[in-house]
Amino acid sequence: MIPRILVVDDDPELRQMLTQFLQQSGCIALPATNETGIRKHLSTGRIDLILLDVMLGDENGVDICANLRSEQSVPIIMISALSTDSDRIAGYAVGADDYIAKPFNTDLLLARIRAVLARTQRASSLAHRRRMATFRFNGWTYDSKRDEVLSPEGYQVSLSRRETTLLQALLANPRIPLTRQEIADALDVTKENEGPSEAEGRAIDVLVGRLRAKIEKDPKNPDMLRTERGVGYIFAVDVLVEEE
Repeated sequence: MIPRILVVDDDPELRQMLTQFLQQSGCIALPATNETGIRKHLSTGRIDLILLDVMLGDENGVDICANLRSEQSVPIIMISALSTDSDRIAGYAVGADDYIAKPFNTDLLLARIRAVLARTQRASSLAHRRRMATFRFNGWTYDSKRDEVLSPEGYQVSLSRRETTLLQALLANPRIPLTRQEIADALDVTKENEGPSEAEGRAIDVLVGRLRAKIEKDPKNPDMLRTERGVGYIFAVDVLVEEE
């Protein structure tokens, strides 16, 4: 799965440098300057890790980390020119997963990012499976607690286990193009860091076709589960999440 990393810094030059470096390193890097920007990204798509500067003008990264950690478990690496033991302890105390002092070597930063992602990947995956919420999309409803899918007309649609897992992955990433490898990772059909085989790729295409047949008005011209040419698939509708 291609990691989506949020780069939070009020220094435009450093923010741009980190964003470009991470993109060149195979990541999807998204910029933000404050807590409002962070929350906007978190509410509109998947974020796998946040690089959070401590000094953000009128805002404090330690306070932002504490606020985020009280609500969710997205991994956070704090970056700061403040490098005393007390500064580091303050970061770890509010739930930061790592703390890196400026100036830093970008290759070392990338290694620390990969280490945090590897450490949290399985815990995040298990937490996602346990997530209890109601998802509403295009008139449809998916109740994860009851594992129940209701059409806009109110009748229940039966999905297989793999179809349900695919739907869950799509609902967690609305309007975000997903590669076949990312879908395969969600379905647990590939080993870590290995893409799906040709046969597995075809199996994913068949699975997408089966889900389309159950939730699309016209499966051959889908409105929701669309093919993203050259990438994979995208769930092209907004998703409203109602937490239990």
